[in-house]
Amino acid sequence: MYIAETFYSVQGEGKYIGVPSFFIRSSGCNLRCEWRDQESGEVTKCDTPYTSWAPNGTIKSIDDLVRDVQRVPAQHVVITGGEPFMQKDLPKLAAELARLGYHITVETNGTLFKELPPEVYLSISPKMSNSVPYDTEYEKVHSNRMRNPETLRKFTARHDYQFKFVVVVPDDLREIQGLQSQLLIPSSKIYLMPEGNNSKAIRDRSLWIIELCKRYGFNFSDRLHIHLWRNEKGF
Repeated sequence: MYIAETFYSVQGEGKYIGVPSFFIRSSGCNLRCEWRDQESGEVTKCDTPYTSWAPNGTIKSIDDLVRDVQRVPAQHVVITGGEPFMQKDLPKLAAELARLGYHITVETNGTLFKELPPEVYLSISPKMSNSVPYDTEYEKVHSNRMRNPETLRKFTARHDYQFKFVVVVPDDLREIQGLQSQLLIPSSKIYLMPEGNNSKAIRDRSLWIIELCKRYGFNFSDRLHIHLWRNEKGF
């Protein structure tokens, strides 16, 4: 598998926030996310551009990755990216970790499908129009690829899951609720997460996002790793 990094930390987002986890971060992504603050005009790319905009890494075998996992006491393994479903050996890795009894979370943008063991927990982050890299060479291809309802239906039929949405402005809620209605996603499985690559941006958005969660029965997800370690690699 093409791997950008592996590291032992705590989950920083979603349902399992704070849980000690071993992370396997694959490299390569089929999308090119970019967010623009409408007030400041500030542009931020994917928080791991070294796996998407300029992917880099090394080839590691399934055996090597499993040995890396077994060196730490974590019972949770997070396979993330990039987009892990681009890796042809993802099912083999997931199956071996499941056989060994690990709790496995695969983080995905929900656009590509491969059959995984049913016990795998999926953290699905469908991209919305706020992620489109407007006025770049990637605008059209990103827009065309960023949503795949057929794949999302397959995932929700086969796995336990969460939907984690990156929120920039309150109007993003309309797009989220549209997808929720289309796929019949329970509100209890939806997490709203503030966009931002620093604590101030996250805090500023958190206050009104929490109010949306209270009003509509969604969950709020902080970004713990950014508060603790900024946006550094290896955390």
